[in-house]
Amino acid sequence: MPNAAAQPAISFENVKKTYRGGQLKALDGVTFDIQPGEFFGLLGPNGAGKTTLISVLAGLTKATEGRVRVMGHDVVDDYAAARKALGVVPQELVFDPFFSVRESLRIQSGYFGVHGNDDWIDELLSNLGLADKANANMRQLSGGMKRRVLVAQALVHRPPVIVLDEPTAGVDVELRQTLWQFIARLNKEGHTVLLTTHYLEEAEALCQRIGMLKAGRIVALDRTSQLLAGTASTMLRFKTDAVLPPDIAERARVTGRIVQVTAHDAHEVETTLAELRGQGVPIEDLEIGRADLEDVFLEIMQGEHA
Repeated sequence: MPNAAAQPAISFENVKKTYRGGQLKALDGVTFDIQPGEFFGLLGPNGAGKTTLISVLAGLTKATEGRVRVMGHDVVDDYAAARKALGVVPQELVFDPFFSVRESLRIQSGYFGVHGNDDWIDELLSNLGLADKANANMRQLSGGMKRRVLVAQALVHRPPVIVLDEPTAGVDVELRQTLWQFIARLNKEGHTVLLTTHYLEEAEALCQRIGMLKAGRIVALDRTSQLLAGTASTMLRFKTDAVLPPDIAERARVTGRIVQVTAHDAHEVETTLAELRGQGVPIEDLEIGRADLEDVFLEIMQGEHA
């Protein structure tokens, strides 16, 4: 569990990043800390600034203003120490086609001055389902297997802070389960994890605290349970082919025939169903359930409150 009294594992202080001579703001004064041992989710729509913030954290992009620290090390002034404390799994599949999986992990270890760690490499290979691919050339691997190697490369020097930038994008269910089991274990052992993902059910299940970016600004920052408690608590789900009444359509999320409508209390559930009946809207497969993180995310992104 995170220790509030400890030095932050990651600290963003008024981070700004502009392009085109300041005309385009990718990041606009981002400030928050992630505590040691925390599993933190960074969410936002495409173009919100998530990848830019990760690039600044990893030292791949320099912030226009502000400071970023990893375990107390400034990512600009003390780059080597900050980078050694960080293990980053990027979105892109970047690999060297001339080496085997095991050779790639040994080379990656050498970049951080780590040698004689074959036992840890074997553990990574085993936990990520790569043991039978250890001697295979990287070119021979499928996309999912290459992504597993990227995870292993990020962890090979045993960094205290792990950054996962869309790690399960386009991968199979088996890898997602394998990855989360292993990352959850590392988190319990004390590693700090920063996750960006579009799979909001993953963030809800894994992250203790969540920050949401919109247009380069933090618009929500709280414990996952508090974010869920602070929005509409009930969700009506049903199927229909009919046109919804305008006031219901405004607060509904429609996917094909499936309609999801938020309701804040039992009275609103009753009035919504009464209005649907009164307007002659036929509904099928009605479910009344709890709002999830996707509902919270959409409500915040579509609203103005920060």
